[in-house]
Amino acid sequence: MSEPVESRDWSTTTTADLSLITRIIPHRYPFLLIDKVRDIELNKGAVGIKNVTFNEPHFQGHFPGAPIMPGVTIIEAMAQTSGVLIGLSLDLVDKNPLVYFMSIDKAKFRRKVVPGDVLELGVTVLRGSTKIWKMEGRATVNGEMAAEAEFMAMIDLGQKG
Repeated sequence: MSEPVESRDWSTTTTADLSLITRIIPHRYPFLLIDKVRDIELNKGAVGIKNVTFNEPHFQGHFPGAPIMPGVTIIEAMAQTSGVLIGLSLDLVDKNPLVYFMSIDKAKFRRKVVPGDVLELGVTVLRGSTKIWKMEGRATVNGEMAAEAEFMAMIDLGQKG
């Protein structure tokens, strides 16, 4: 028998550390791409932080001798930041939601992201409901635009296993 989940009001939460992130989204190593989420405004926006290190598995092949974070992983990091924001907005902590991409639009890549960079992943809600969310994301390094995109996702609370 599982222990009852502690009920909590998340409406005043403005940051999420790794412990809270993993209670909201299912991603784990090697695919957990955010280290922290800050500036959380429920149903509005948040900023994810990704400390880019050479130890990440994608750098072995992208590219040997010239490591560059793949653009799709930057967009995935934006989506994971959005997942944390949505999870807190819908009170999904410890409820094991899955979030699926529905679309990615207007993706643009402006700057290489390399080991040693601190990637800031600003996400803004364009539309949100119980199941479908449309977001805008902007990834920056030291205030310089690295990538941007709009994306839509579906929240699935169905039984897994």
